[in-house]
Parts: sequence; C-alpha cells; structure tokens
Amino acid sequence: MITAEKTDIKPKNSKKIRKTALAFLLLLFLLYWAVCYFLVSLAFVPSFMEKTEVFNTVTEVSIEALVQTEDVKDNRTALLTETSEWLKTAESESVSVTTEDGYLLKGVVFAPKESEKDSHRWVLLLHGYTGWKEELYPLACQYAKQGYRALVPDMRCSGESEGDFIGMGWTDRIDNRLWLDEILKRDPDAQIVIHGQSMGAACALMMSGEPLPPQVKAAVSDCAYTDAWSMFEKQMKDWFGLPSFPLLDSMNLMLQLRGGYDLKDASALNAVKNTSLPILIIHGKEDEMIPVSMAEELYEAAAGKKELLLISGAGHAQAMEKEPELYFETVFAFLDDVTE
Repeated sequence: MITAEKTDIKPKNSKKIRKTALAFLLLLFLLYWAVCYFLVSLAFVPSFMEKTEVFNTVTEVSIEALVQTEDVKDNRTALLTETSEWLKTAESESVSVTTEDGYLLKGVVFAPKESEKDSHRWVLLLHGYTGWKEELYPLACQYAKQGYRALVPDMRCSGESEGDFIGMGWTDRIDNRLWLDEILKRDPDAQIVIHGQSMGAACALMMSGEPLPPQVKAAVSDCAYTDAWSMFEKQMKDWFGLPSFPLLDSMNLMLQLRGGYDLKDASALNAVKNTSLPILIIHGKEDEMIPVSMAEELYEAAAGKKELLLISGAGHAQAMEKEPELYFETVFAFLDDVTE
C-alpha cells in the first residue's frame, strides 16, 4: 500500500513541475518580447522617445561624439548667422504631399537669389535621424546663393510630418519620390540634386539605386551609413549599453511586424553598387557615430562617377562646419561637372 501511494504521487508532482516550468518559460518569452517592443519604440518612434529619457540620451551621446574645437564653433556660428540673415529676405513657400499610406509630409521650398530666378537647378535636402528640416537651412542658404531652388522636407515621423516609425532612409526613399514629383510638377525642366546628411545621406544613396527621373543628376552624401543594420549594431551598445545579439535580431523582427520594413533591406551600400548616378561622398574623419570606414566602403562600391571628400578634425555631420570653404567648393565644383 505504501509503495502504491508513492507511485501515484510522483506523476502528479512531475506534471505540476512541468506546468510550472512551462509557465515560467512563457513568462520569460513574453517579457523578452515586451523588452523588444519597448526598444523598438525607443529607437524608431520619436513621440515615444520624447516621453522617456532616451531622446535626451541619444542627443547627449551625439553631442559628446562631436568635435568641439574653436574653429568648428566659430564656423558654425558664422554659418548660422549668415543663414539667419538670409531667412529674413528669402522667398519661401510651404508645401505638402500625402504618402500612399495616408501620412501628410510637410516641407519648404526656397527660391534662388533674384538674378537666378530663371534657373532650373533644384536640390532636395534630407535631414538625419530624429532631425528636422530647419537643421538643413544653412545648406539651403548656400544652394540658393548658387542659383538653386531648395526643397527641404521633414521626413516621415519627424518635425511637422506625420508617421509612426522612423524609416532609416528605406521607407523614406519611397516617400521622397513624392517630393521629386512635386519638383517636376513645378518645373519639368528641373535638374535635381539629392543632398542628404546622416540618415538623409543614406536615404539619398538608397534612392540612387531606384529608377529615378532623368532630371535627377547627382547625389551628395554627407556622413551616410552603409546600412541601417550595421549602424544599429554599433549604436545598441553606445545608446542602450546592450549587446546587439540576439536583441537586434528580435527587434528587427518586431520592427517588421510593427513598422513594415526590414533593417537589413535599408542598405545604401547595395544601392550604390547598382547605380550610374554621379555621387559625391563626404565624411568627417573623427566621426564616432558613423565611422569613416563606411564612407570609404561606399566610395569603393559606387559604380558610377564618384568623388570622396574626407575632412580631418570633423565629427559626425561636422564636415561643413570644420572646412566650410572646402566643403562648398567641392560640392559645387562636382555638381557643375555633372549637370548641364
């Protein structure tokens, strides 16, 4: 009788242990995916970033990665002062387009200087990750003084534009075709340059790998990453202090489910391998956010006419501030060479 009772108890205890273990594993699984959901929101949803400290953390990390020499500070002040004076008299117009999935995107068109009002030269200026159009007004100022009309949009989920997830240049490459259409609607004879900074630069290069209107003449990339996956592999540690594996793989799956795209598809490197569009690649040698090796890799891979400008002493998106004369001389000499 005693033996029989022990035999009955063992299966009951074993079954209870299995159920407890499965429940615990399920809880861990759900907790892991909740963390991935949270991290995707932190990295790709600006409205969520602003409710937490992560936006400030990313900003602080970005600032700490910049070169803070006196010449950079002085040149930045001079560029901003020049831009401020230009904005007082610049002729501008607010514009908007609606994406296929129903988001309203907003931008501003700046006219060139009075003597160049008949010019057909245009530039589409694309800002960086968590950025906004106003950051690129100094570039718009310089382009306008060279006779270009400048269209400066807030990309999806940034500034005044609607959206749910930052597109890392990949969803933006489709959105920005709407801005090209807007330019061509206004000026069918336009000669268009796409000039981007950071994520916007990667987007410009991604666009170069797509079928584009013949009116698009060149792309200028200022501190682009090769691909979004590689960029986030580095930033997982810098921003969140976390290893990229296996979290980034899981976050990418979550992003596909929530945001509708794959980080591995967001590759400027793949795009430049398959384009004949002339490309100017610019990068600061002291860029700690996006390493200069990525610029060199993009340059080597580019299939068409290309030029590489590396600026010593410049951090992330600081090439223009470190060497403004060299920067703009190189940009406009390159564009004069590839446009009619």
